[in-house]
Amino acid sequence: MTTLRSCTNLLLVGGVLSFTFLYATLRKKRNNSLPLPPGPKKLPLIGNLLDFPTNFEWETYARWSKEYDSDIIHLDVAGNSIVVLNTIESSIDLLDKRSSIYSSRPRMVMVKELMGWDWVLGMMAYGDEWRAIRKLFNQEFHQAAAARFQPRELKRTHILLQQLLAHPEGFLDHVRYLVGSSILEVAYGLRSTSSNDPYITTAEGALAALAVAATPGAFMVDAIPILKYVPEWFPGAGFQRKAREWKQLALAMRDKPFEEATKRISEGTIPYPSFLSYSLDKLDPNSPEKDKAEARRLIQATTATMFAGGTDTTWASISTFFLAMIANPAAQQAAQAELDAFLAPGELPSFRDEKSLPYVNAIVKEVYRWKPVTPLAIPHLNTEEDVYKGYRIPAGSIIMPNVWAILYDESKYPNPHIFDPTRFLLKDTDPNTGADKWSINTSVQDPDVAIFGFGRRICPGKYMAHSTVWVAIASILATFDIGKARDDQGREVEPSYEYVSALGYLPKPFKATINPRNQYAESLIMATEGIDD
Repeated sequence: MTTLRSCTNLLLVGGVLSFTFLYATLRKKRNNSLPLPPGPKKLPLIGNLLDFPTNFEWETYARWSKEYDSDIIHLDVAGNSIVVLNTIESSIDLLDKRSSIYSSRPRMVMVKELMGWDWVLGMMAYGDEWRAIRKLFNQEFHQAAAARFQPRELKRTHILLQQLLAHPEGFLDHVRYLVGSSILEVAYGLRSTSSNDPYITTAEGALAALAVAATPGAFMVDAIPILKYVPEWFPGAGFQRKAREWKQLALAMRDKPFEEATKRISEGTIPYPSFLSYSLDKLDPNSPEKDKAEARRLIQATTATMFAGGTDTTWASISTFFLAMIANPAAQQAAQAELDAFLAPGELPSFRDEKSLPYVNAIVKEVYRWKPVTPLAIPHLNTEEDVYKGYRIPAGSIIMPNVWAILYDESKYPNPHIFDPTRFLLKDTDPNTGADKWSINTSVQDPDVAIFGFGRRICPGKYMAHSTVWVAIASILATFDIGKARDDQGREVEPSYEYVSALGYLPKPFKATINPRNQYAESLIMATEGIDD
């Protein structure tokens, strides 16, 4: 038996290596009349497999862009053509202006085929199913339609303020609960009253696994797809066990809240109207059962995409805001002065105030730019061979927009490593009071040109995501002072400002001092309504 197992192992290894060689050789038989974009030297067979960065890779790509004096660079990883776009110009030229051939997604074997995330809009290949789900999204989440959910977001923000007042040391957990509970209500109409809500905790587990698996270079099976057929017991095939376990989380996140919400909608016991209820109401009751079943499947995928898509990214932005205020107390004070001057007595910020608070808006923009939640946008895939700036871009190339490089472009954002909201502002003096008067400097590139994606793959939930971030930041600034944590001797503790390198750019856990600004702010928070209507 041992001999048989050894022979089987050798045959499998030999088969994988032979396929890899053949696959890479066939991929290289292309029209070579034009050069590929510049990049690190490629080795026979494996290409740049040994060069491929797997940790803070956006910084490596930006460095290579400077070294090779090119805003686009090329890598070959075991026969896979990878093109990294390091400027907003190249990203717009290809992903926006040539979106007809740059709007698909890579195969992503680990995530889509082994872990079962093929139903998520953001990962889906460009085609009829993508169009159907995108249409459902757009019906309820274009800018005007998304406003109907703002009262729920505002109430959840007030719950966050209450939690910060009662237990400030748990601020990161409170933010995560704000985001998860808000999306659960908006997507499904389900009300969460506990940070241990099973739907939220399941989503957190599924998204944590996704963040690991979707990181470029994390699993060899993405570069060598034949490895997906290697059995779980085979040496080095631990990824198969992980994929099996992670798939259970992904499917539970997709199915469980949908089943509960549809049941309660049919019973008439759902507490809130939601994306799901609005979408189900639009189904034609006279259509054939087969068509209704397919429509419900698409609605289920769309609702789960919404639940998955906004959780970690929104949480990361608001968490970064806390870190930014610790790093820049002057910006915090300037925003608070603006809020104090604008808000009427007894009022907290609301969505109607957004256009009247330029300094707060500049802080939100700088939060997006300083630590972009997706430093590398989800990769695109081009379906046809193309030529750009004299370089050949092979069909089927993985196209990676380097959002971090775009938002750290020194020609557009001087001193990009510094958190500085005033880069988005113009300063004037109020002739009546002599106080500083701010306005948004529209000549400065807005970070939203990159943070929500490109071309036809722009995030359809961006309006809701932004509104959640904006109202949370404005409300926290109006009511709390954020500062460095203190040790047992009362000495300030400098945070590390370290981030986790993954699909989502998340700050490592840190501590802060969060106190109500004064008794008046405390009374405002206590006067807000609880979650029960």
